[in-house]
Amino acid sequence: MRYLFTVKSVLFFVLSWIIIIPADAADAEVQVLDEVVVVSDGVQHAISKSAKPVTVLTGNDLRTKIGQTLGETLQNELGIANQSFGSGVGTPVIRGQAGPRVRVMQNSLGNNDASSLSPDHATGVDPIIAERVEVLRGASTLLYGNGAIGGIVNVLDNRIPEAVPDKLIGGAGEQRYDSATNESASSLKLEAGKGNFAFHADGFYRDQNNTHIGGVAIDETAVRQHDPSFNAVPPGGLINTDGFIGNSQARSRGGSVGGSFINDDGMIGAAANKLEKVYGIPPDGHGEDPVTIDLKQSKYDFKGQLNQPFAFAEQVRMKFGYTDYKHNELDGGVVGTTFTNESFESRFELKHKPIANLNGVFGFQSVNTVFEATGEEGQIVPKSDIESYALFAVESFKHHNLTFDFGARAELNRITPDGGNEKSYEPISGSASALWDITDQHQVSLAFTHSERAPQIQELLSNGFHHATRSYERGDAGLKKELSENLDLGYRFNHPWVTAEFNLFHNWVSNYIFQQRSAGLLFDEESGGFVTPDTDCEECFPLLDSKQLDATFKGFEAQLTFPLMQNNYGAVDLQLFGDYTRGTFDNGADVPRMPPLRYGFQLSYEKDEWSANARLTRAEAQTNAGDNETPTDSYLLFNVGGQYHLADLHGADVLLFAKGKNLLNENIRNSTSYLRNFAPEPGRSAEIGIRLSY
Repeated sequence: MRYLFTVKSVLFFVLSWIIIIPADAADAEVQVLDEVVVVSDGVQHAISKSAKPVTVLTGNDLRTKIGQTLGETLQNELGIANQSFGSGVGTPVIRGQAGPRVRVMQNSLGNNDASSLSPDHATGVDPIIAERVEVLRGASTLLYGNGAIGGIVNVLDNRIPEAVPDKLIGGAGEQRYDSATNESASSLKLEAGKGNFAFHADGFYRDQNNTHIGGVAIDETAVRQHDPSFNAVPPGGLINTDGFIGNSQARSRGGSVGGSFINDDGMIGAAANKLEKVYGIPPDGHGEDPVTIDLKQSKYDFKGQLNQPFAFAEQVRMKFGYTDYKHNELDGGVVGTTFTNESFESRFELKHKPIANLNGVFGFQSVNTVFEATGEEGQIVPKSDIESYALFAVESFKHHNLTFDFGARAELNRITPDGGNEKSYEPISGSASALWDITDQHQVSLAFTHSERAPQIQELLSNGFHHATRSYERGDAGLKKELSENLDLGYRFNHPWVTAEFNLFHNWVSNYIFQQRSAGLLFDEESGGFVTPDTDCEECFPLLDSKQLDATFKGFEAQLTFPLMQNNYGAVDLQLFGDYTRGTFDNGADVPRMPPLRYGFQLSYEKDEWSANARLTRAEAQTNAGDNETPTDSYLLFNVGGQYHLADLHGADVLLFAKGKNLLNENIRNSTSYLRNFAPEPGRSAEIGIRLSY
């Protein structure tokens, strides 16, 4: 309560001060910023002209926000949280949706790893090599897949160049250190070009130790509340750590090489990428052998483009990707579970020439995958051939001060397990949105999306003990398609003394698929069977069943930015922000692992090559945890940052940056995390870094 009083007092003081700003402040000179264009959008709107909520990180803004995972990189953006599973894993949660409902891509092709299948699986993309990260929602998501009701996260790294660099050779190098994990991270990028040829190479290396936290790792009271498997351990008998999370170390390395031939008629190029990552899973306190994930992924991408190949076409694009993914879950150094995923993905897109005011793109996409999960007790998921074929189209047109976007996608999904019956689904999705430029200062947008998602392989056919999640996972072969209807209402205001953005959303989902912890059964690993919670057994674990219920999600995102000062001493901005997502089932129960209400403010300062910011975020307690789940407490997160940009040092640009994170040293339990009772978020820490571009 003492923190809440402080936050409210500060906000009241700031808002009161703003109200008495002299009226002539509105006449101050306004700095005009460059338009930010969404590269992944088929019609490529500028953000200010898009009717869909869009988030873009690029340049220095991206460099100073990069975290150890993609989820950590995006976690402070409006409507986005981080589904952490220890420091080695962090996947984006968008408006309460994660896993298969948020598709992660690299360079507009699916990453095709196993991160959407289970919360302990890391994504096959490291943000340190990214040049741009885009988060899309609405009609544009239909370019890349049905069922992405959360959105699309596209990481662009220029591994297949689309333009010849201005100079013969250039690049960038970066070095970081983070005290939260004693992590050292290095990255290097080289880009060269001459004539019609362009080349790209990059590489990175990360090495981190156990994560430092602001208290004890295991919340013993919480883990006993809904998990009878802890009854065999007497109170105080769990092996707990104070100030750090055991077995949370990680090490990763990777790199890419690519090249292109480019001329006025188009381009053709290819790239190869390799990623290796080893990370620990935080222990549950029973004193068992530690679990470690050993991940390896190889990717090969091809891209071709023709400019104005015939009368109707503005541009024709073709992409092909092959991914060979495997990870072993080592239980005390012995392989306990293995996941493999071999995938081929191809895309064909045609961007047509304007027809009156109509601009758009349509195309074809196919994904062919062979997936298998095996464990010590046998197959967890049978080896299966998974096929997906899709036709899609996104169109846009402008009429006076109205801009309309339409999208449609039809798919055929087939899953053919070894020794089992084929399962087939035909999801069809559509979207429509409108942006009304009321005046130069006021914009209103409205979007509607109907989305259908076919069940994934693990939701249908899982049947085995999964070591990393310490649970027995059981699918349901009778699951139906998810059907969702989403409304999104937005308002933007742009004025010299304030800019504002508000988004309201309401999502109705029929047949929502989720994992439910059983209250009546446990899995006894020693006997290989199921027992009741009152059974005395040493190796008993939770049973997670795939379930399906109708659900509703609603919430908002809001942001206001006030320029408090702009003179010879520099520029100071105040930003107020907040977001909220509420998920409920139609039977009155709560959807598990929803993010809490967040709000706060950020003060930013800029002068010449210097910039700094201080950000305070209040997250309320998540008391709507869901059946057989535990609530999480409220917290205050206070971060600061500073950057110095040296524009010319012997022909190179140098960016120096430093961050202080969680300076109040709160022991934060992340409500979106499966491991929130075993692995809190990092405690007080500092990060420093340098990036040299030439």
